Amino acid sequence: MRLLKSHPFLKLFNAYLIDHSQPSNINYLWNFGSLLGVCLGVQLVTGITLAMHYNPSVLEAFNSVEHIMRDVENGWLIRYLHSNTASAFFFLVYLHIGRGLYYGSYRAPRTMAWVIGTIILILMIGTGFLGYVLPYGQMSLWGATVITNLISAIPWIGQDIVEFVWGGFSVNNATLNRFFALHYLLPFILVALVLAHLIAVHESAGASNPLGVPSYYDRIPFAPYYLFKDLITIFIFFYVLSIFVFFMPNALGDSDNYIPANPMQTPAAIVPEWYLLPFYAILRSIPNKLLGVVAMLFAILIIMILPATDLGRTKGLQFRPLSKIAFYVFVTNFLILMQLGAKHVETPFIEFGQLSTALYFAYFLVITPLISIIENTLVDLNLKTNS
Repeated sequence: MRLLKSHPFLKLFNAYLIDHSQPSNINYLWNFGSLLGVCLGVQLVTGITLAMHYNPSVLEAFNSVEHIMRDVENGWLIRYLHSNTASAFFFLVYLHIGRGLYYGSYRAPRTMAWVIGTIILILMIGTGFLGYVLPYGQMSLWGATVITNLISAIPWIGQDIVEFVWGGFSVNNATLNRFFALHYLLPFILVALVLAHLIAVHESAGASNPLGVPSYYDRIPFAPYYLFKDLITIFIFFYVLSIFVFFMPNALGDSDNYIPANPMQTPAAIVPEWYLLPFYAILRSIPNKLLGVVAMLFAILIIMILPATDLGRTKGLQFRPLSKIAFYVFVTNFLILMQLGAKHVETPFIEFGQLSTALYFAYFLVITPLISIIENTLVDLNLKTNS
């Protein structure tokens, strides 16, 4: 025990995972952080293993993935773990962000942790996109072509940047090599950002709590109670992940990506992975290419504006009924955008996409501050009436 508190490395481990005090009333919604850490660990181990057998060449990439699946000892298991954990990673991140939105985790003193978390989300999206290109199936090729072509919307220099990213005039060997190198490197940068995120949470008095009130006194050490509480959800996570890996490993993928890439044949519909569909729907809902790209990027960055636009006097939405309704409308709208992102660009999906996009941005810029002011006014009126 003395070693845990004196050794330079073990002292940090002890401070974060054993002795660090947490509010006594936090529930299972606070377990997403540990689950995301498990996902990151699985992705690192399986990704490094896959990289040992992958060949980033337009002629061999698809065949090397098939080689992993058929010839490498347990290669199929490693690849399915990697691809399905990527989906689980994003699913848990969206739940983690949703919990943060509901309980006001973006409010001071945790604003820095919220900003770092937003940067992590952007990096995850970039890493996920790069990984989707690597198998070099039909959807990989055309997804890479369409998404990288969005950069050409930048005035004057856009097309030059696209050709620099490609390493030529189309997606080719240089493109795959660059994407593979970045896909391998970015997760380690992600680890550094996750550590920064944890430090920011730790330095801001630890986790928030469901009541949204300061909890300086009613606190308990992280171990053993919260350690075992995390283990329960980790076991459930691996159970659900196993169902996908062993019984329906391709349920979340696109069948076109099991066809070798063909530059001469465009797929009927170019659809990204499910976790990118809401932002893809926002991109497609705006006719102007440049404005669409700006809106897509702003759709991610806009969550950083919440510390300024949430004017409510209480932290979180637990005691704010109007804000609760607005939050659930926002979540429903986000799921609608996810559905619209997979649809063809045609009536009525275009119009629905534009309405959903307007509602998405209005939640952060108009609805949240307006409802906050209304709720504050109602509280003041109630206090005056009671006094």
